[in-house]
Amino acid sequence: MAAMTDFIFLLLIFFMLISTVVVNPNTIKVMLPQSARQNSEKTLTKVIIDKDLNHYVAFGKEEERKVAFDEIESFLKQIVLDEPEMYIILYADETVPHGEVVKILNIANINKFRLVIATRPIKE
Repeated sequence: MAAMTDFIFLLLIFFMLISTVVVNPNTIKVMLPQSARQNSEKTLTKVIIDKDLNHYVAFGKEEERKVAFDEIESFLKQIVLDEPEMYIILYADETVPHGEVVKILNIANINKFRLVIATRPIKE
């Protein structure tokens, strides 16, 4: 029983440390939808859709650059050549129509990219 308690305690410490490392370096103003669960995956590639339906992309710690929707797929394909295990984080303003988010999801699905949608915590 003591070993199980030690194991639970170590898991608790691990998750407490990991949760403090989450960084959200958005320079483009995007009001994310709320969600009870937050993702703490390391951000490798960002796709951002702001409230005016402008699209931005960035790899790693690069500054976000504005692109046309048609350029997003080729940008992601180029990145996956260098970083095959990449994750895409989709930052979509909560006012963006559902169809615009689905377009990005389709790009990820067709190319078998790993994509997660960024959210903000629910305020109670």
